[in-house]
Amino acid sequence: MASPLAGLDRKRLRLWLGLFFLALAAPTGVLVRQAYSQLKWEAFHQDQALAEELAARINGRLTGLIRAEEERSFEDYGFLVVTGDPSATFLQRSPLAAFPVKSDIPGLLGYFQVDAEGALTTPLLPPPGKPPAAYGLSGPELRERAALADRIRSILSRNRLLPQPSVAAAKEKEAAGARREEHKRRAPSAQEPPAAEGASQKAAAKRPRPSAQAAFDRLNAPRQTPTLQNQEKSPLGRVEDLNLDLRFQDKLAETPAATGTVAGAAAPRQPSLENKLRAEPERQGSPLAKAPARQTAPDARARVHIFDSELGPYELSLLESGQFVLFRNVWRGGQRFIQGALIEQKPFLKQSVESLFRETTLSRITDLVVAYQGAVLAAFGAQPGREYLTSAQELGGALLYRTRLAAPLSALELIFTVKQLPVGPGGRVVGWTAVTLTLVLTGGFFLMYRAGLRQIALARQQQDFVSAVSHELKTPLTSIRMYGEMLKEGWATEERRQTYYDYICAESERLTRLIENVLQLARLTRNGLCVELKPVPIGDLMEGLRPKIATQIERAGFELRLDCPAPNAVVHVDQDFFAQILINLVDNALKFSRDAECRAVEIGCTIHDARSVRFSVRDYGPGIPRDQMQKIFRLFYRSGNELTRETVGTGIGLALVRQLTLAMNGRVDVVNRDPGAELRLTFPAGPVGPHPGGTP
Repeated sequence: MASPLAGLDRKRLRLWLGLFFLALAAPTGVLVRQAYSQLKWEAFHQDQALAEELAARINGRLTGLIRAEEERSFEDYGFLVVTGDPSATFLQRSPLAAFPVKSDIPGLLGYFQVDAEGALTTPLLPPPGKPPAAYGLSGPELRERAALADRIRSILSRNRLLPQPSVAAAKEKEAAGARREEHKRRAPSAQEPPAAEGASQKAAAKRPRPSAQAAFDRLNAPRQTPTLQNQEKSPLGRVEDLNLDLRFQDKLAETPAATGTVAGAAAPRQPSLENKLRAEPERQGSPLAKAPARQTAPDARARVHIFDSELGPYELSLLESGQFVLFRNVWRGGQRFIQGALIEQKPFLKQSVESLFRETTLSRITDLVVAYQGAVLAAFGAQPGREYLTSAQELGGALLYRTRLAAPLSALELIFTVKQLPVGPGGRVVGWTAVTLTLVLTGGFFLMYRAGLRQIALARQQQDFVSAVSHELKTPLTSIRMYGEMLKEGWATEERRQTYYDYICAESERLTRLIENVLQLARLTRNGLCVELKPVPIGDLMEGLRPKIATQIERAGFELRLDCPAPNAVVHVDQDFFAQILINLVDNALKFSRDAECRAVEIGCTIHDARSVRFSVRDYGPGIPRDQMQKIFRLFYRSGNELTRETVGTGIGLALVRQLTLAMNGRVDVVNRDPGAELRLTFPAGPVGPHPGGTP
């Protein structure tokens, strides 16, 4: 049972070690956290640079494709062209007339051209007037080409990019044609139209008509609020609905790469003044509708002049039906044409954006969102892969990089958001360092706590030892002094003197054994133990010890039972140390079996095997509890409390037995018998020889 003082010492030890642990752990944790945070932001900047580089690659790829389209001439949008192989002496098909449609632009559906009257032509179909076989077209192929052309026409019509002629206008045109035919029959030589027809044509010319190409001008016209149907009804919603985490962008406000446009990208181009005025020439009252187009070119990019054609830059817009339309304005002979192509949205984004995104490491750690004028068109999530050992989970969902592409794709926006951000090899080093420091600190302080507890227990045992030694010395000395004074003063009768002499002699031997144990303990502590092993026959060994043991046992009122069936066996021991071991074992047996019914001590020796001899000392006392069988050999260990213990002793007897036995290459153990306990000593045996003394 632990004393209150020992419990107080343990509390103090825990308190001081806990404070010391916190004093080391707190700054260590701050340093590790600071290092990890620095690595996290370095990884954030590195991945941001990768996102910027990827956006530049996507932009370069798309602008390169559009630049290749800008190299096309006005004639390429017809079925036949005069350019091509110089050795050819006939018209050739336009490169845009190939079927199926061939283009480097992913998802390109087909090319088209809209003239000033709103009439649609496409390079897919040859001009009328000749059979298809004259152009090398079969009937099935012509039907497929016509079906694709009808699809292009249908898409443009659904998006109100082609004019819808009224029934009255159609009837008037039909009547005018009939009048022209009647005039030719009546006056075939006349060169001028009748006055009535001329008047009607002049009236029709003066009547204001809206431009058939005005719908194209309104595609990219500036708006106060986005009103396109696809922006309002996009299945993925708008960018505002994404709730982008901008808190880390606030820390990166001084970094120019946080958001912006791709290097070389221009802001969204405003429609040119010419387009605005041509959309509503009558309302503006501007003579631009009659003026040659090439006199005014207020566009941000220079037009290309090929022969007598003036080619404007391409513009990209998203139709309400979901397709992209890439178109340009062309002026030829004072007339305006719209030339362009329809592009399917999903294959265009998949092959031009997602394919490049999947080739990079960003596809494992970020999500990419593609938006058009604030409407989310596509979202490419991070690919599921291995979990990183260390990752900055607190950055999940944070905006990594946001940019717009270059004109004419400036309405397209790329948004990179973090899904999981690995901090790289440096983070692993910091992580393992933190784990190692945690284990070292925790394990070190646990070991220090255990060592402190052992020191407290040892100090308490030493205090108990001092108390026990004082008690063991004081009691016999007091008795010796008392009997000596009685003998000195002549107070003892002749019959009692011999008893007093015997008692003084026994107590003196007891003191001698105690002092010898203490001295032996001091030698063990100083590593000054000198062992001299000699081969000694068991018979001689037991014969020399028998008088000492017998006297000790008989004075305690016990019976000695000695059994040694192999006296000729030889054992390698130090006789003095062996005598001290056996006397301590006998003293221990007498001490713990003094209240036993059978007052006897058995000492035996047997040949354990061919190489060892076993000695045993048994008592008939209460035995030893199982939980104390290994503890009884500890130094200063005594079972029970010092205040309530019934047995006397110093707690060093069995510890000395174990140390001396190990010093002589032996071993000691204890087993419980019924009743009592038996302590066994095993020593190396030597060759068996003749024993001169006979059986002891």
